[in-house]
Amino acid sequence: MATKAPVRFDPSVEDVKPNEGEVIQDLEHSFKQILDTTSEDYQHAVRSVHAKAHGIAKGTFTVHGDLPAELAQGLFARAGEYETIVRISTNPGDILDDSISVPRGFAIKVIGVEGERLPGAEGDVTQDFILVNGPVFAAPTAEAFGKNLKLLASTTDKAEGGKKLLSGVLQALNAPLVALGMESSKLSQMGGAPNVHPLGETYYSQTPFRFGDYIAKFALKPVSKTMTELTGDTVDTTDRPDALREVVNEVIQSQGGTWEFQVQLNRDLDDMPVEDPTQEWSEKDSPYVTVATLTVPHQISWEHQASDKVDDALSYNIWHGLAAHRPLGNVNRARNDPYKFSADYRGRYNGCPMHEPRALSDLP
Repeated sequence: MATKAPVRFDPSVEDVKPNEGEVIQDLEHSFKQILDTTSEDYQHAVRSVHAKAHGIAKGTFTVHGDLPAELAQGLFARAGEYETIVRISTNPGDILDDSISVPRGFAIKVIGVEGERLPGAEGDVTQDFILVNGPVFAAPTAEAFGKNLKLLASTTDKAEGGKKLLSGVLQALNAPLVALGMESSKLSQMGGAPNVHPLGETYYSQTPFRFGDYIAKFALKPVSKTMTELTGDTVDTTDRPDALREVVNEVIQSQGGTWEFQVQLNRDLDDMPVEDPTQEWSEKDSPYVTVATLTVPHQISWEHQASDKVDDALSYNIWHGLAAHRPLGNVNRARNDPYKFSADYRGRYNGCPMHEPRALSDLP
């Protein structure tokens, strides 16, 4: 059966709910609760989600040439080479022992990108991508996401020992499902994610985005041999609260890494819904296709004080980029203001305004 043509973007693909403003206010309230708690604990403000970084590294994002018209869109319309800085993390808003296993995050900031900007990103030249090592989002709507976040806010900085015990139990429950290819995103979010090596993982945008004339999701796949050999490997976190920083630094410092940045075009709005990010888009009906390569040369990926300064100066937001890659769907619409709120809060509390670099040399 021939592959369907990609669906063309039209504003009508989104279904804006009448209560989205209230939901966004609730999300900001939960973000503030997390930020107030952790700032008091650490005497320093960290992110309200993905607070703990396991590695920060500089690299090059190379857009491939001669892409077919349906893929030559936005940032990918023409071949080019861009400076970039990436951040590997896990998703809680407090700094936890790495034995508490939750989904990994991979954020990419591409620098030097010209073109029409999204509202709030005018005057900048960056394009942010935020990806997680699972193909679907944990909640079908922003309202459901808000309920999950309220629970996280109420347990922030509470009973880390209990969280470690719970994580171990949930990992055991989730392991048989993972082996069958049926990993539970809910169990993973609660601490039952497999404690895998971050550099062996494939990362996904989970939510859809405008892709120029079309609609797409994104993925980042490791391709260098050093990293593909780590796929599925678990990390021993026994008495190693920062084990993930250690193992990431070991590989990046000695070898660096290479990933392929991929695009999955929407080819059927019924089977590939824009408004429900818990529904996985079939790779059989629309496979991911490589449009760029991310290369990180060998370097120190975490060094206390130096890395902390860079981490404090940067924020990543899916709404920071080109109008051609506008985030789509209820969950994405709700992430904009709370993410900005979190970044502004950190900047004020730490006395370090966010830097939106025009070159890597702008960073601390």
